[in-house]
Amino acid sequence: MREFSLDIPAVAIRGLRGGRPGGPRVLALHGWLDNAASFLPLAPYLGEVDLVAPDLPGHGHSGHLPPGVEYTFAGAVHDVLDIADALGWERFGLLGHSMGAGIASLVAAGCPQRVERLVVIEALGALPEDPARTAERLREAVAARRALRGKRLRVFADAEPAVRARMQANGLSAASARLLVERGLAEVEGGAAWSSDPRLTVPTMTRMTDAQVDDLVAGIGCPTRVIYADPPQAYLPEPERSRRAGLLPRGELAVLPGGHHLHMEDPAAVAAAIGDFFFRDA
Repeated sequence: MREFSLDIPAVAIRGLRGGRPGGPRVLALHGWLDNAASFLPLAPYLGEVDLVAPDLPGHGHSGHLPPGVEYTFAGAVHDVLDIADALGWERFGLLGHSMGAGIASLVAAGCPQRVERLVVIEALGALPEDPARTAERLREAVAARRALRGKRLRVFADAEPAVRARMQANGLSAASARLLVERGLAEVEGGAAWSSDPRLTVPTMTRMTDAQVDDLVAGIGCPTRVIYADPPQAYLPEPERSRRAGLLPRGELAVLPGGHHLHMEDPAAVAAAIGDFFFRDA
């Protein structure tokens, strides 16, 4: 994959692009605090699609949102559509992992005329919240945001401690962690620090309820393939995650052995689960 850059109204976007020009157009959206390198292991198996993997705003090599502007899923929907506009893509497919799968779900539900097909890995829709925690979540988010003032970034003398940190945090192999770290560090005085915007670590102020997430998923009209890892994540338990996938009007579900970043750790199996999905007629 090769580097690309483009500008959208919110920020300068950088990322990786590969595959076959003229093939099915697919935007690949990475997970929270990951970056476009998340799709490097999978890309060789998707060589016949026109694959564009942006660093989402605040991640990787892309710019940070201006001071006073918050990172929200609503804003991310428009970022994705703005990226597609900048590419000149009226219609396209979406491939998302984790947070990127959640954003892709919102784009597919909110702007169905633009999205041809959807593949989501390890997430579908949005993470719901108990309405009884509304005030508590709001307080947590406000406190975390105010606490960012004056907080210093951790500086690494070299990349190895950062690689070990990602391995421990995400259960990743050294090879997969290194791909994310190499794109996720920026040079600073004394070494290197994470390039991601610290504001991304602040909890979301509000979340949808279970009923709202159900309605969102049921509103995704395009053909959709859901890929989950087994064992499931604690925040995405069975049988709830399969029940929600069953709400898709045109959905297919595949469950593969592996961890949360299975598209990096076992890309051949994930590619086999995707198959010719992006090449099918609607």
